[in-house]
Amino acid sequence: MADTRLKSLDAAFTTKGLTKTYGEGPAAVHALRGVDLVIPDGEFVVLLGPSGSGKSTLLNILGGLDRPSAGSAHFKDTELTALSDAELTRYRRDHVGFVFQFYNLMPSLNARENVELVTEIARTPLDPDEALALVGLDKRAHHFPSEMSGGEQQRVAIARAVAKRPTVLFCDEPTGALDSATGRAVLKVLTDVNEQLGTTVIIVTHAANTAQLADRVIHFADGSIREVIENTAKLTAEQIEW
Repeated sequence: MADTRLKSLDAAFTTKGLTKTYGEGPAAVHALRGVDLVIPDGEFVVLLGPSGSGKSTLLNILGGLDRPSAGSAHFKDTELTALSDAELTRYRRDHVGFVFQFYNLMPSLNARENVELVTEIARTPLDPDEALALVGLDKRAHHFPSEMSGGEQQRVAIARAVAKRPTVLFCDEPTGALDSATGRAVLKVLTDVNEQLGTTVIIVTHAANTAQLADRVIHFADGSIREVIENTAKLTAEQIEW
């Protein structure tokens, strides 16, 4: 069971009895089965498990994209599970950045313009050029997605998410479509975001090597947490095996 002794101010997220069921009766799918969890503020966290284990469902609930069937989820002192749809939208706008396996860039906009889409709605955004520099793409600001590699497109997607200055950055299989060298480069960017900006980074993946970067590794199986490991010997992105 998760350690719930951390004070709410020390925790980015706390869940109790979090359950998610799709459908009813014999055909019901139990995506989460009473998850109790504490994720400390400012950590680099990996949710690790096979496809269908519940990790993406948890990410979607913590990110305000979905609601549980039962139980509670708190972001700091705010109970996410009690918020209205409008309040969840405000939570996502003000606190959350998302990075997905597929980059979701606007093909008709260059890298800088893709990042600007987010800065126009954020309260205290980074300058788009600063965000691109953070991911090592300041010299590619005027290139379009079709002129970039997959890794460069993913780094633009990260810059776009980080430009909001999110409290939490959620990443769903961010290296799933990338080769080893490019994947390491993307993971290096994510660790830099965590260390330089103090952003809580939560990565959902089935790739066990990514766990070597994490402060905390949460192993999922069959909708439940099987093990939580605090990593005392973190590796750098360059050091991990692919």
